[in-house]
Amino acid sequence: MSEFDLVRPQNTVAVLQKYQFHFQKKYGQNFLIDAHVLEKIISAAGITEDDFVLEIGPGIGTLTQCLCRHAGAVAAVEIDQNLIPILKDTLSEYQNVTVIHGDILKLDVKNLARESGAGKMKVIANLPYYITTPVIMGLLESNAGIERMVVMVQKEVADRMQAQPGTKDYGALSLAVQYYAKPNIVAFVPPNCFMPRPKVGSAVICLDCGQKRAVTVLNEAILFAIIRASFNQRRKTLVNGLYNAPNLSLTKSQICEAMERVGLPLQIRGEELSLDQFAKLSDELSFHNKIGSI
Repeated sequence: MSEFDLVRPQNTVAVLQKYQFHFQKKYGQNFLIDAHVLEKIISAAGITEDDFVLEIGPGIGTLTQCLCRHAGAVAAVEIDQNLIPILKDTLSEYQNVTVIHGDILKLDVKNLARESGAGKMKVIANLPYYITTPVIMGLLESNAGIERMVVMVQKEVADRMQAQPGTKDYGALSLAVQYYAKPNIVAFVPPNCFMPRPKVGSAVICLDCGQKRAVTVLNEAILFAIIRASFNQRRKTLVNGLYNAPNLSLTKSQICEAMERVGLPLQIRGEELSLDQFAKLSDELSFHNKIGSI
């Protein structure tokens, strides 16, 4: 029998009834009850006994138990106080897990990795949809030595993360994620794989962060300011998007000259540029002293 064969909806129901647990909408709680999806998450993460794993949103600890069997050490961060005693029960047989009651958005992830002694870590998360983007971007920007992230997100968010130029899903999130990591959707997850069932489909996406950045730029802040300005008004040309950006003090002639130097047509829209083209344009505009505070 596989360890994943023990993951059954009735087991989750039994734990919830034992503790008279009630789901709270404010935390966006949807517990995964599908063994096949759990197996895909573990496989995609490539967890070994040398790994330190940060799990965000462990729920009642179903996935956490699997992580404990594979990883050297696990830190599970749970915001709901009512789940802490449940986790202490379901994880009682494991000596390599630490349950942290707290908000991942306020946690010093870099310090957590340092204290683990591992130097690097992997992140597993079943993220509430309303905080998906800030959590993922916070982790990617943390410089905490994250090698890989395997996260459950809303399907449309996963599509946006790996979208390519010229598609309807392509945007600032696509570029930001692809700057820091290589995204790959490993599974689509229907609502019936959760308790309670969400109203939308989900996806498991793997973000490989343990490689060189896709591009190198002179100034990251300027790169992301340009990207944000390019998608704030998608229907505008890139020239007008950058010219109207409140935090970029650029004249139209400066923008046009920079675009011509990197071989971009003046009528192009931001959604048509690749990350590499944004990087080259960013470097050209970084030489202008009139770029304001970003």
